[in-house]
Amino acid sequence: MGTPYRNIHQDIVDQCKKGDRQAQYQFYKLYSIAMYNIAYRITNNEMDAEDVLQEAFVSAFKNINNYRGTASIGAWLKRIVINHSITTIKKRKAELVPVEEYGQYGDIVDTGDDQALYLNVDKIRNAIQLLPDGYRVVFSLYLMEGYDHQEIASILNITESTSKSQYSRSKKKLQKILKEEVMYDE
Repeated sequence: MGTPYRNIHQDIVDQCKKGDRQAQYQFYKLYSIAMYNIAYRITNNEMDAEDVLQEAFVSAFKNINNYRGTASIGAWLKRIVINHSITTIKKRKAELVPVEEYGQYGDIVDTGDDQALYLNVDKIRNAIQLLPDGYRVVFSLYLMEGYDHQEIASILNITESTSKSQYSRSKKKLQKILKEEVMYDE
């Protein structure tokens, strides 16, 4: 095995392992905003994201002694948040459509319009929120959280080809949403 990762917040982690409430609060303050944003991107619901955040921190504090230090504590916590977010999505019965069921392109229509769209971040964020759950989850995990399709397939219990097709479809759907928004703005 490689050398353990040295966490810049190791002193806080060590105190959390001892059950120190003040250290747990510091840890929460350090990571809660970033972890909420991850949960929100995946669940697309403020209340669900808040619930995920709380559940993830409770789980993290219960299992902090299992943190081995092979990655940053933030990466370890991020994985917990993503797992809780996906569980929340599954509870809502998000449907991930296997590519085999609908062919290569499904019902996405390519307009062939290569016109560049100049949009602000808020418009893109709003458009991402309009994606169906399955598309949004794969899109978020791949593009925003940096997971590859093999990891996403493992996390979501789907095939790698399903992950790739969901990502491809999410990009096309996002382009369609953004183009429609631009047409309505004009």
